[in-house]
Amino acid sequence: MSLDLLVKNATLTTGETGVDIAVSGGKITAIERGITAEAGEVLDAQGYLVSPPFVDSHFHMDATLSLGLPRMNESGTLLEGISLWAELKPLLTVDAVVERALKYCDLAVSQGLLAIRSHVDICDDRLLGVEALLEVKKKVAPYIDLQLVAFPQDGYYRFPTSQENMKRALDRGVDVVGGIPHFERTMEDGKRSVRALCELAADRGLMVDMHCDETDDPLSRHVEALAYETQRLGLQGRVAGSHLTSMHSMDNYYVSKLLPLMAEAGVSAIANPLINIVLQGRHDTYPKRRGQTRVPELRAHHINVAFGHDCVMDPWYSLGNADMLEVASMGLHVAQLTSRNDMRYCFDAVTKNPAGIMQLEGYGVERGCNADFVLLQARDTIEALRLKAARLAVVRRGKVIARSEPRTTHLSIEGRPAIVNPADYQPKDA
Repeated sequence: MSLDLLVKNATLTTGETGVDIAVSGGKITAIERGITAEAGEVLDAQGYLVSPPFVDSHFHMDATLSLGLPRMNESGTLLEGISLWAELKPLLTVDAVVERALKYCDLAVSQGLLAIRSHVDICDDRLLGVEALLEVKKKVAPYIDLQLVAFPQDGYYRFPTSQENMKRALDRGVDVVGGIPHFERTMEDGKRSVRALCELAADRGLMVDMHCDETDDPLSRHVEALAYETQRLGLQGRVAGSHLTSMHSMDNYYVSKLLPLMAEAGVSAIANPLINIVLQGRHDTYPKRRGQTRVPELRAHHINVAFGHDCVMDPWYSLGNADMLEVASMGLHVAQLTSRNDMRYCFDAVTKNPAGIMQLEGYGVERGCNADFVLLQARDTIEALRLKAARLAVVRRGKVIARSEPRTTHLSIEGRPAIVNPADYQPKDA
């Protein structure tokens, strides 16, 4: 029987080299050496790395590519970004949000990013963002798994109609319950919102992903309430706390209590390195806090940690290009995760770790998994991070949906190589 696709001479993220990957019916049917079956398309990996697709478990697609509308964030702070977004919301149209989101998804595919969890603001009685992103979700389904979080940007209790809008958004098909307890008017309201939103998720059988303690205030401790409610309601494995930047400022004794509670409850953590490093510590002079949550300590407690992109060219972040390797690289640097095992973990934080948070089915480069993967111009995951490796081919359900040429440079220097390939520069003991 003829295969749909045959990938020859691939390296896997496990370190195995020289293997072939057979694909039929959108699934990986074999991974072994020397496959000789006929195939509709043969892709020569040339020894380069075949990875499962990149996954972004924290993004805001309703705001993406809106940079400069209606003005720029001059202070660069989180609060001005929220204020600016409030100015922009009344000016939004469904068509404009859809157009920008689809344009971003094109960029995502080119970067091998094939699964995204996007928060969508429900603090707009029109639910315009919900309408737009549900339309986008249908349009991109053939090539991107898009999961939506109902997100009360202006507070579940602080915004007058958030509670009703949350139910309306979930009724329309939004996948995940979101929240922002630290933005409520009081700490007590924040705690109440965590309880109410987790109860809502439990009643509906949904997952929870809450912006939690996105502040430099060490007394913002809503993740403790999130872990408690997760345990109380039996939501283990279905809950993520995003940002958790206050943990960077908490005293060590309290964190030594908090981390076991999170681990016991099975709460995952999503750091957003690019955003955390530019938005946090804005009120500091020197020393200036980094802001990113305690990734090494979370990892040591066997808490699943993912890195998210969060924003691309919007009121909060004026840079970004859907490159999850850039996200992982920033997380690596900020958390000083520089051992070989640490760096491999950072690659996992933009692939299999967020895939677990999103509960993606059939994810991975193994027999029986969906034939979704990326061919990277790198020999291993560490090199992929170092080089921000070119995506030579992006495969979705066994079909190559994006290609790019290898990143090489031609030199005209006497006595030196004619071509420089960045993937050829690797330490001998790697």
